[in-house]
Amino acid sequence: MIHPTAVVHPDAMLGSDVIIGPYAVIEGAAKIGDGCEIQAHAIIGAHVEMGRDNLIGYGAVIGGDPQDFAFKPEVRSMVRIGDGNKIREYCTIHRGTAENSVTTVGHRCFLMAGAHLAHNVLLGDNVIIANNALLGGHVHVGERVFIGGGCVFHQFIRVGRLAICQGLSAFSKDIPPYTTAAELNGVAGMNVVGLRRAGFTAEQRTEIKEAFNLLYRRGLNTTQALAAAKARSWGPEAQSFFDFVGASRKRGICDFIASRRRRAAGEMLHTE
Repeated sequence: MIHPTAVVHPDAMLGSDVIIGPYAVIEGAAKIGDGCEIQAHAIIGAHVEMGRDNLIGYGAVIGGDPQDFAFKPEVRSMVRIGDGNKIREYCTIHRGTAENSVTTVGHRCFLMAGAHLAHNVLLGDNVIIANNALLGGHVHVGERVFIGGGCVFHQFIRVGRLAICQGLSAFSKDIPPYTTAAELNGVAGMNVVGLRRAGFTAEQRTEIKEAFNLLYRRGLNTTQALAAAKARSWGPEAQSFFDFVGASRKRGICDFIASRRRRAAGEMLHTE
């Protein structure tokens, strides 16, 4: 079902039951899987491969060149999209910036209107990104993360699985798994509701809470907390929390908002 006003390049590969709406453009050798719908005025670049049952919303641009001054248009890079994703109106997803590099969207993700994924972003499965959130280049987002509307993410940071990010927040540091992130590079607490919905047992949630408290509530710096964590054994979920923290680069991880406020209050009292 291809609308007569749509422009589809003869090299494009379309699966069965694909719907292409009015004035949509499918460029070059793009590959679109079975059951996908490309709505009106959307543009699918030549360097895009998508699986089945995806929705691409009105005016979305998928596979555009990265916004990188060093990028050369002849570079062969791509956008790869899995199955069952909803990418709503006016979203933009740019292809990789280096030769053979990829911007990746997993399975069953939901990108709401106006979301932007820069070059080489990696989204895990079941990620939800609300309206007008902006992810810089090389941002990696774990599975089942929720990103609130208007959030912005600096390039080369990571968001751990099952984290939730409060709308209108900004991040230039890694966000550990299972946490609620907010404000500027802050962590407010654990994503308790998300853990329950994901089917974590009470014992798993308790151990993750212990890991969180060791990192954020014991007055230790990150190096000290990681050393203390090695002194005992953890289940796989809590261990993945410390593995993520230990793999952080020089930008480090988001700090605890409550500790930040206590320090600020103490400084005010000292000044007075």
